[in-house]
Amino acid sequence: MAETECRADGGHGERQRSPGRKAVTLYVLCTVPFIMVLGNSLLIPVLPELQKALDTNLTRVGVLITLFSIPAGLIIPFSGFISDRSGRRAVIAPALALYGTGGLVAGVAAVLAANPWPWIVAGRILQGVGAGGTYQLAMAMASDIYTGPARAWALGLLEAANGLGKVIAPLAGAAAALLAWYAPFFLYGVLALPAAALVWWVAEEPKLDEKPQSLHEYGRTLAQIARQKGVYFLITSMAGFLVLGNLFGTLSLLSDMLERDQGIGVFGRGLLLAIPVLLMASVAYTTGTIMQKQLPRYVGLTIPLGLGLAAAGIVALLLLDHWILRLAAVSLGTGVGTGLTLPSINVLITSTASRAERGIVTGIYGSLRFFGVAAGPPFYGWGADTGRLLLLLAVAGVLGVVALLQLFVVREEELLPAKLTGPAPEVSGQMGSSGGKQLHQNGGQSRSHQWSGGNPSQEGNAHHRADHQADHDDRIGLK
Repeated sequence: MAETECRADGGHGERQRSPGRKAVTLYVLCTVPFIMVLGNSLLIPVLPELQKALDTNLTRVGVLITLFSIPAGLIIPFSGFISDRSGRRAVIAPALALYGTGGLVAGVAAVLAANPWPWIVAGRILQGVGAGGTYQLAMAMASDIYTGPARAWALGLLEAANGLGKVIAPLAGAAAALLAWYAPFFLYGVLALPAAALVWWVAEEPKLDEKPQSLHEYGRTLAQIARQKGVYFLITSMAGFLVLGNLFGTLSLLSDMLERDQGIGVFGRGLLLAIPVLLMASVAYTTGTIMQKQLPRYVGLTIPLGLGLAAAGIVALLLLDHWILRLAAVSLGTGVGTGLTLPSINVLITSTASRAERGIVTGIYGSLRFFGVAAGPPFYGWGADTGRLLLLLAVAGVLGVVALLQLFVVREEELLPAKLTGPAPEVSGQMGSSGGKQLHQNGGQSRSHQWSGGNPSQEGNAHHRADHQADHDDRIGLK
């Protein structure tokens, strides 16, 4: 089986791409969210060590987090726009290289410069600019490659890689700081530069044999998407902002409780906080795998259910006293709820526009995700100092309201293209190495969709060819 390139006129190019190449590309893309999430998570546990080494205060050292987050959040939509016109790899690979180089600048300055602070600041800004062209474009590129129900599986895998990075980063940062306070900066270069090479030389993205839209046509298409789908897009993006802000805010609050009330050290806290994050990553992957079988049904349920669990986790955290029960509440509420929510949000957002506009649409969502991550910990910390019961109950209420909006206002079929809202695949015989599925279109026509052992990387070229006209129609919101 192979995947065929499509031309703008509806014809198909001769170049063939095997399903194995698609899988390799996806696994390479999984390195992108894993490395991106290290940006802040690697340094947060070692900020006290940086404070001592640089002979400054914790507030000034904390600026290193801000100097990474703000440039990244601002750059994301622009990188999405550029990728729509020049390709995803052409942005992701240089962005990863810039991200890694910024870390090396900071690390080398710490070793060689008499006053390393200005160079460390410059390195963190470079890293932030580079981070703005990473994860959201990996999501867009995965959605370009997987145009059928396997899109949910692919995006769930990317979200799981992002969660795994959240688990490993604090422990890796603390371990590196045992060698030297500046060692974490070198980790960025050691990990990001090889990943940039993999994206550039190994990953493949589908190409359309057509000229990019003019800026006027591009803007007109985006305006039409906004008119037709803007409210649904805004509610769904806000769900992503809230659930990630709640994840990082709740984890920071729980970490503070474990240190203050139980006296648990940095490694102990890191291991305990890994439990809800691992649950999140596992549920995200499982959710994506399940959703590919009946996407419209599950995508409409998992977001409100996940938001409801996240809200319940906050309430339980406030009501329970024992640290083990608090950890369980965060794990089963925040961890599981976030894992249920994010893959569905990612599928809806990346499916809102066609490939020609997907970069900037995903970029807007990516900025909201980034700002949610940045806002969560300080907001929850402020609430803990000023009467967290009322504040966090209000957050739980907002999560509940957005869950109701997602359930009763958002029409998922308006965001999903027609090829993702058709009937579920029919199973013929046993699922196994020879198990087959027939995926039927609404018009009664069928296309063969052979999976091996349920592995979505075995998507057939017949499926891909039949989907390209629908992908073109999605550009203007047609079904």
